[in-house]
Amino acid sequence: MPQSTAPAPADLRRDRPQDAIAWLHSAPFLAMHLSPLLMIWVPLETKHIVLIFALYFGRIFFITASYHRYFAHRSYKMGPRMELTMAILGMTSMQKGVLWWAANHRLHHKHSDFPDDVHSPKQHGFWWAHMGWILSKRHLDTEWDAIRDFARSPALRWLNVYHWVPGLALGTLCGVAFGAPGVVAMLMSTVLVFHGTFTINSLAHVIGRARYATADTSRNSLALALLTLGEGWHNNHHAYQSSCNQGFFWWEIDITYYLLRALEKLGLVRDLRMPPEHVLTRKLIGSGDLPSKPGISQRPNTG
Repeated sequence: MPQSTAPAPADLRRDRPQDAIAWLHSAPFLAMHLSPLLMIWVPLETKHIVLIFALYFGRIFFITASYHRYFAHRSYKMGPRMELTMAILGMTSMQKGVLWWAANHRLHHKHSDFPDDVHSPKQHGFWWAHMGWILSKRHLDTEWDAIRDFARSPALRWLNVYHWVPGLALGTLCGVAFGAPGVVAMLMSTVLVFHGTFTINSLAHVIGRARYATADTSRNSLALALLTLGEGWHNNHHAYQSSCNQGFFWWEIDITYYLLRALEKLGLVRDLRMPPEHVLTRKLIGSGDLPSKPGISQRPNTG
């Protein structure tokens, strides 16, 4: 439950010194947004466009399955080797360390849409929620108290410090395999991964529909779910954050969940947590998101 007792004014903006942009720290992030200009000198062929999409969706999966559903919410289990593998693959997204990311996300849920929320568009404005918070001096360090369980791992703590290594390695591999166009494809896809992920922090609290009555402004959006391999069912997620699947019903496409089911069949992950029946029907706002045509099943998407 949020610890704050009342929400701040809707037009509140972060303007304290610690909320200023950490320019030196944020320089690589900002510079990557200039990568499309490189196409003036490095033209891309069809295979390089395919590479951009492959790098985008591949890394979106590892952000959602690894950083989010495992490290932030522990919605399934895996062995220590697979855990390290998923952490490393998640870090290829270049969204800072796995423990840093998961800790901040836990704080978001703890204070969702209240003043202490890390990235609430309701409290601090759309652009702060979308990307301002990640650039600020306030959020440079890992919130260790929020991630004590995984912080016990020396390997994860080491990876959290050297989080830039997997991304650099992937960029080098793209350069070796495809030359300069491969590096451009890597940079451009990384920017897309940034903003694909960030849409859930910003747009998923602004657009879409809410099925469940939650204490925040979370919404469900098919468009965002397709863009992020299932993360767009954000109101579902806030109603029961421990669930491995965020598409609670069969018609809610959740590709991350389908892929985790495949990994489960291969024995790489286990104990995927599902929302219990009472969660699926409690705090229901209405049937606006449910199919009303005769013969369409309302069977939950429990795998």
